[in-house]
Amino acid sequence: MGEMSSFQLGVIGALFLSVASSVSIVICNKALMSNLGFPFATTLTSWHLMVTFCTLHVAQRLNLFVSKSVDMKTVMLFGILNGISIGFLNLSLGFNSIGFYQMTKLAIIPFTVLLETVFLKKQFSQKIKFSLFLLLVGVGIASITDLQLNFVGCILSLLAIITTCVGQILTNTIQKKLNVSSTQLLYQSAPFQAAILFVSGPVVDQLLTKQNVFAYKYSPIVL
Repeated sequence: MGEMSSFQLGVIGALFLSVASSVSIVICNKALMSNLGFPFATTLTSWHLMVTFCTLHVAQRLNLFVSKSVDMKTVMLFGILNGISIGFLNLSLGFNSIGFYQMTKLAIIPFTVLLETVFLKKQFSQKIKFSLFLLLVGVGIASITDLQLNFVGCILSLLAIITTCVGQILTNTIQKKLNVSSTQLLYQSAPFQAAILFVSGPVVDQLLTKQNVFAYKYSPIVL
């Protein structure tokens, strides 16, 4: 009984840390792009992913998890798709409000279920479908009432939803097929994710912001 209570506390603690860290990163990224005048979301994402790889490498060296080799072609495919997905999410954050960005992330859940139902023939209970319907209604209301909504931001959010849905389904498929954990897969693919965004980031950012990341000068925007 005591072991079960400890396990539940551990799960609750892990969930809390996950949510807290995710929200903190979103707030910091938004402040960096909006308040501090650094609008280069794709380039910023490549730096995030490189830090992720370095952190996981240290964790692996400390034996916090065991590295497992994965087929290089699979890793590259996953890394490129997942890198693009994260890039679109950060671009969405740069062009939208934090509220709309969070709604975009929530919309990923029902659209993933829709793709799994249509293409993978998975079955979901009526309770799950009803819950997802309410979630979509909430996303729709938030989108309509968001005063900062703009065309570019909507397109980027839509692309983020599509690529993230496909990426999550692919992640689940690869994990089951190769018997690897999410941490092991991320460790192997993070360098490819960082590389694709490091190369494409300055180009994409310049197209969307009309600014050159290499000519960036710190100029905070006063709200």
